[in-house]
Amino acid sequence: MQQRFFWAGAIALLAVSVTGCRSGGAAAGDAAAAASPPAVKQTAAVVTASQKAGEPFDFEVDPETFALTIIKDGQRVPASVPLPRAEVTDLVKSKDSVRWTYPGKVKVSIAKKNDYLDISVTSIGADSFAWPSVSADRYMLPLGEGKEIPAADPDWRSFLKDQTYTWSESFSMDFFALNAKAFSLVYVVTNKFNDEVQFDTSSSVQFQFAHEFPSINPDKSYGFRLYVTGNDPRQVVQPYKNYVKEQGNFVTLEQKAQDNPNVRKLYGAPQIYLWSESILTDGDVHWPKLRVLLPQSLGPWLVKLLSGTADGSDEFAQVLAQIPKQDYLDKYQKGVVLSALNEALKLRGFYDASMFPNPGEEAEKLIAQGVDKLSEEKLYELNKLLLQSVLKDAASDLSEWGQADSTELVKDIRDAGIENAWIGLPNWADGLMNPKLVGEANQDGYLIAPYDSYHSIQQNADISWNTASFPDPTLYENATIAKKDGTKVAGFLGRGRKLNPTLAMPSVKQRAAGILQDGIGFNSWFVDCDATGEIYDDYSPAHPTTQQQDLNARLERLSYFAKDLNMVVGSEGGNDYASSVIAYAQGIESPIIAWGDPDMRDNKESPYYVGGYYAASGIPERYAKPVPIKPLYDKVYVDPAYSLPLYKLVYNDSIITTNHWEWGSYKIKGEEADRMLYELLYDVPPLYHLDRTTWEREKSSIVGFLKVWSPFHRQAVTREMTGFSFLSNDRLVQSAKYGNGLSVIANFSDRAATVKGRKIPAKSAVVAQDGMSLVFDAAANAKLLAVKE
Repeated sequence: MQQRFFWAGAIALLAVSVTGCRSGGAAAGDAAAAASPPAVKQTAAVVTASQKAGEPFDFEVDPETFALTIIKDGQRVPASVPLPRAEVTDLVKSKDSVRWTYPGKVKVSIAKKNDYLDISVTSIGADSFAWPSVSADRYMLPLGEGKEIPAADPDWRSFLKDQTYTWSESFSMDFFALNAKAFSLVYVVTNKFNDEVQFDTSSSVQFQFAHEFPSINPDKSYGFRLYVTGNDPRQVVQPYKNYVKEQGNFVTLEQKAQDNPNVRKLYGAPQIYLWSESILTDGDVHWPKLRVLLPQSLGPWLVKLLSGTADGSDEFAQVLAQIPKQDYLDKYQKGVVLSALNEALKLRGFYDASMFPNPGEEAEKLIAQGVDKLSEEKLYELNKLLLQSVLKDAASDLSEWGQADSTELVKDIRDAGIENAWIGLPNWADGLMNPKLVGEANQDGYLIAPYDSYHSIQQNADISWNTASFPDPTLYENATIAKKDGTKVAGFLGRGRKLNPTLAMPSVKQRAAGILQDGIGFNSWFVDCDATGEIYDDYSPAHPTTQQQDLNARLERLSYFAKDLNMVVGSEGGNDYASSVIAYAQGIESPIIAWGDPDMRDNKESPYYVGGYYAASGIPERYAKPVPIKPLYDKVYVDPAYSLPLYKLVYNDSIITTNHWEWGSYKIKGEEADRMLYELLYDVPPLYHLDRTTWEREKSSIVGFLKVWSPFHRQAVTREMTGFSFLSNDRLVQSAKYGNGLSVIANFSDRAATVKGRKIPAKSAVVAQDGMSLVFDAAANAKLLAVKE
C-alpha cells in the first residue's frame, strides 16, 4: 500500500519562543490551514512505505511556523497550530525528510519512517521549546485509564482551565490523540522526561506540549512519532502498543508468572486493605481490672515512655487523670488507652528492668540477646511478653491478642468462598507484630503485602512514620533532592524531604532484610509512589541526577523486590514505564480525586470532606467514610460516558490495575452500583478496606459481586482486550470483549436498554463466558438475576 508524505514551506522572520497555548477552537483550525502557503516552493517529497500501525497519509509542513498539516482522502487536519513566524536557516529537503534550524534555538527534523512521521527537536541554545500546540474536535488522552474529551464540553473546559500537567506524572501512557471526523492523529511521545502540557480552555479545550532542556541533562532532544489511525479506540492505541513492544517493554502476566507463579494468585482476586494495626484490642482486655491497674505504675510509666514519640502522650495522660474519678471507661477512653498500649509495644525503649521484674522465661531469653540487637519482629515479641507479664488477668492469653480482628477475619473471608485475594497491610509492622495473621493468609492461598515507601525522609527517625525513617543519619543531608535554586524538595504533606532513589538502594536492601530476617511470610510487596511518574531532576552538586536516572533507580528498586526477593510487586499509580516489572497497580482506574480542593481535604464541615488519616481503632475515615463528590468531579472522574479503556486496550494481559486506596470501591457515595459495573466491564479488581465491623456489614454485597466478577477475571486477565463499543447515543450502554468468547455489556443508565433483542435492566451487566450468559444486577446489592445457556 502506498503512503505519501508532502512538505511545504516558506522562509520568513518570526520569534521561536512560544509559552502559551493558542485559543480558539474552529478558528484555530482555520488559522492553521490559512498559515499553509498557497504553493509548494520545492518539489514535494513522495515516498512509499508499508502500512503497519497507521494508515497512509500525506503531510505538509511550514518550517517558519512549524505548522504541520495531515492530508488523507482529501481531508486536511492540522496536527499543530502555527507558532509565530520565525527565521529559518539550514532548510534541507531530501527524498523522505525535511529539516531546518531556528538559529540559536533548536534544530527540527521530520522524517518518513514507514507508517509514521519521526519528529525530532534538538536544542542548540534554547532552555525550553513549546511544540506542538494542538486544537481538535475531540481528544483521547491517557489520563488514568483513559478519557475521551469533547473540546467544546463546558465541564472539561472548566476542569482543565489554566491547568498545567507534568507529562510523566499526569499521563499514564506516552501518547495522545487528536480526533477529527474522518480519522485520528496519534502522537507517541518518545521522551517522557521534562515535559509539560498546558491547557487553554478559553473557547474550547486546546493544549500546548512543552519540553525543558535541563542543564544537567546531556540529552538535548525530544520528539514524537505521529501516526494516522481510525477513530475506534482500538485503532488509536495500536501504534502505541506496537511501539511498547518494539522497545521490549511489554511483558505479559503469564510471562511474569513463569518467574513467580504467585502472580497467578492475583487472577480473580479482590484487593483488600486489612486494618488490624492493634495487637491488643477491646475484646482482649478485661476493662474493670485494667482500669484499676492503669493509675498504678503502668499508667505513669506509659506517659513517660510515650512523651518522646511524635504523637506524644497528652491524650493518654488526660484519660489517666480521669480514671480515678469514675468507675468505668467510655468508648473514647478505651480507644485512647488501647492506642497508647499498642504504640508503646513498637518502641525499642519499651523494656525497663524495674518495670518488668518478672518478665518470664521466654522474655528473659530475648533480653539476654540484647534488646538493641533484636530484629523488629523479635522486639515486638519481647514487648508483648513484657506487657503480658504486668497485665496478667487484665487481658486474655497472649496467643489470642488481636486474632479475632485479623487472623480469624482472614479465615472468615476464605470460608465465605473467596478463593483468591490480595491483602495489603497499611504498615509492615502490622505483620511483624502479628505473624500469625501473615501465616494464615499464606495458608489460605492469598497474597499478603506490607505497605512500603521510599518517597520521603524525616530528619529524625519516628516509629509513627517508619517508612520515612532510615538508620543512616547522613541521608537527610547527603541524599535528598535539590531544586535549581538549591532548596530541597519537601516530602509528603510538606514534611521532611524527598529521597533521591539513586542513593537509596543500600537502605532499601537494609530495610527489606530487617523485615524478612525472621521468615515473616510476606509474598507480595507494595511500594508507594514508584509508578506514579513523580520523578525529579536533582541539582545537588554532589549528586546531580536526571529524571531518566531517577526513573531507572525506581525500576531497579521495584525489580529488586520482584526478582531478588521473589515478591509479587505492585505500586501506586501504574504509569506504564513500570508495567514490565510490577504485576499490579493501584490508582489507574480511580486516582486521587481533587487533591487540592479544600472542601474535600481541609473543611471538616463540608459534605465532601473525605476524612482524616488517623483513627484510634478501625479504618480511618480517609478510607472508610463514603462521601459524595462535586458534580464537576463526578463528570470528569466518574461519568462512564467520558471514560475509555485506553490502558486496558494496551495492558489488560500485562498488569492488573485498580483504584487508588483512598478511593476504594465503596468510597464514592451513590456510585457503588456503577463501580461494580465498571469493574466488570473493565476487568478491574474491586478494592476494599476491611476490618471486622466493615466485613460484617458489607459481606453480602462483596461475596455476591465476587461470585460473578472473580470467575470472569480469572479468564479475562490473561487475554487481550479485543473490543470496546458504546451501544447507546448517551454512551451509557457499553460493551467490552476479551480474547474470543468473553464479553460484558454494561448498562450504566437508570432505565432498561435493549441490545440485539435482549433487554438489559438498569444498572445491570450481561456477562458471557464459557458458553453461558448471566445478568448481574448491581443496584440490587450485587444480586445475580439469571443464568442462561
